[in-house]
Amino acid sequence: MKKTYLTIAVVLALGASLTLQSCLGSFALTNKVLSWNRQVGNKFVNELVFVAFCILPVYELTALADILVINSIEFWSGENPVVAETKVVEGKDAKYLVQSDKTGYTITNLSDQSQYRFNFDASDRSWSIEKDGQEHKFMTFVDDTHVKMITPDGDFRTVELSQQGVYAYEQMVGAGNFYAAR
Repeated sequence: MKKTYLTIAVVLALGASLTLQSCLGSFALTNKVLSWNRQVGNKFVNELVFVAFCILPVYELTALADILVINSIEFWSGENPVVAETKVVEGKDAKYLVQSDKTGYTITNLSDQSQYRFNFDASDRSWSIEKDGQEHKFMTFVDDTHVKMITPDGDFRTVELSQQGVYAYEQMVGAGNFYAAR
């Protein structure tokens, strides 16, 4: 009897893997929980929270919700309902409303209602900033270890994504002086 159940389970799993191969989904809810866990504390606290969430079964429930509901919505509508988020952030001089969606962020200064939009263009893997209808590209990913960043004169320079590369870019644009003046 047990052998029959095992055979049926294997056949169903293989059938599902063949029919569902193109709608894997982004598992946004599960990834949000994992991202939150990575920010809880040091690596030992993170590991304890991870184990507790496996026991409770937080990860299992979020994965099930992703599989049965959220990934299906994403597949049929093209948008993931978990991706959009709105937060109020308190800055030194004002409060800001930060709204995120699948293509970037809109930041609104709640004091004077000024707005900036950060857009990500997946076709060329670039970020740009939009203000008053004018859009300016400021960063493009070259590969996993390099980006092209805008310079003060409007050109672009390839920067290595390392401590030394970022430091060299800060020195070139004078960011060190900016931080020192603050």
